[in-house]
Amino acid sequence: MLETARYNITYAAERLNLSPDQLKLLLEPQAEHEFTIKLDKAIELKAYRIQHNNKRGPYKGGIRFHEQVNRDEVKALATLMTMKTAALGLPLGGAKGGVAVNPKSLNLTQLEKISRAYVDYLAPYIGPDKDIPAPDVNTNAQIIDWMVDEYSKLTQDTSRASFTGKSLSHGGSLGREAATGRGGVICLGELLKLRGHNRPLTYAIEGFGNVGSFFALVSQQDQPSWKLVAASDSSSAIYQPEGLNAQVLSDFKAKGGSFKDFKANHVSSEQLKALKVDVLVLAALENSLTSKNMKQVEARYVVEMANGPVDKTANNYLYKRGIAVLPDIIANAGGVVVSYLEWRQNLLNQQWSEAKVNQKLSSYMTEATNNVVNIAHQYRTSLTEAAFILALKNLS
Repeated sequence: MLETARYNITYAAERLNLSPDQLKLLLEPQAEHEFTIKLDKAIELKAYRIQHNNKRGPYKGGIRFHEQVNRDEVKALATLMTMKTAALGLPLGGAKGGVAVNPKSLNLTQLEKISRAYVDYLAPYIGPDKDIPAPDVNTNAQIIDWMVDEYSKLTQDTSRASFTGKSLSHGGSLGREAATGRGGVICLGELLKLRGHNRPLTYAIEGFGNVGSFFALVSQQDQPSWKLVAASDSSSAIYQPEGLNAQVLSDFKAKGGSFKDFKANHVSSEQLKALKVDVLVLAALENSLTSKNMKQVEARYVVEMANGPVDKTANNYLYKRGIAVLPDIIANAGGVVVSYLEWRQNLLNQQWSEAKVNQKLSSYMTEATNNVVNIAHQYRTSLTEAAFILALKNLS
């Protein structure tokens, strides 16, 4: 993922005739924090916060708790956050953080201890006007609430604008939970409109988690001519040509169900990616499409709802085949847009209606999609490369 991000930034810099010094500033983080959290006498956990670039405003980016968190992953995600906020035109920079731990092995007391210890170390380097973290993989509103409380105790800050992704009762924003999935639907709808695609379509989702499920739920509500025909989770992939009901699937998953137990036709994850559908939505893991499987894709559009699911080789190949890849730094930016809106609400001591939040989200996502499509035409390049050119334009 880091290699692909660096490749895209370097390509965009070349197209914009940036100097080597300008490129170096875009590739290297401005600050790296690597430290250890002691859970008990026997367990020490590696923790990270990498602050990539704050030229446009305070650093912004999530915190993930996962056993595979490492420095390179956090650096790649911090880099992508800078590109994402710039491409969307937000007055924010890019950062990312994480703790190398499996939260499923912890009880609530241990989870709270880690959350507060993370803030204890980073308090001098974060805050409403410095760096505004948010939840990410395996972190949630409860964890963020603990972090905000710890930061408030250490600094006496009462704005609650130090973190986003909080619970509603602690300053969170309406519309935040569905924001990433909703943003992807808005982007795809706008791209289809710009390309004159106004007929019904079929789509498949790899990764029916939080983002994938909300993509499907919002599509079912706002785009009734879109038909979900396949979806996968970590256990299995299901395929139903006559269509799947997103609400039924979401309710099934909410009750702890796995798709391996869902009554439908079952296919492999690779078979799902090879289905002849109009749109393939990648909402699972990075490097889902590579040189190993890129030739199997039959969709006309690929939507990157995960971070870095299409590597550079696959992106170039799909572009040459005329398959449009809607890039992650646009398609999955709905979450950071509403995080920005939450931060604004905290600073103003307000809470906006969900309708107002969704309207502002739609405005940002629609404008960014139009900008990317225009740049792709101007530079005769892929949407992915156009998104990075847009980001670098906004950073220069």
